[in-house]
Amino acid sequence: MDIAYSKNNVPIRLTTERWLHIVENHDEVAGYYDEVLQAIEDPDYIIEGYKGSLIALKKFGEEKILQIVYREVSAADGFIITAFFTKKLKLEDEVIIWQGQA
Repeated sequence: MDIAYSKNNVPIRLTTERWLHIVENHDEVAGYYDEVLQAIEDPDYIIEGYKGSLIALKKFGEEKILQIVYREVSAADGFIITAFFTKKLKLEDEVIIWQGQA
């Protein structure tokens, strides 16, 4: 298990079980373990997810965006739910929680 710290300084766990779930369902993420953790700590954007989750977005070029869905359970604990790549960054209908420097 590894831990990354969110922009709220909450430790976010990436367990072996979650990593196996991610790579079994999104095999394109398999070589991006360190990048998943890094995206929690240094995202381009954080948007509101479903049911209290947050989504960290990190661009890899113009048409490859890593999305990491995670939850901050308390000020001292959180966990990654899943991670996957998308091709387009559409923020028009999203609630932006945090935005990095342009």
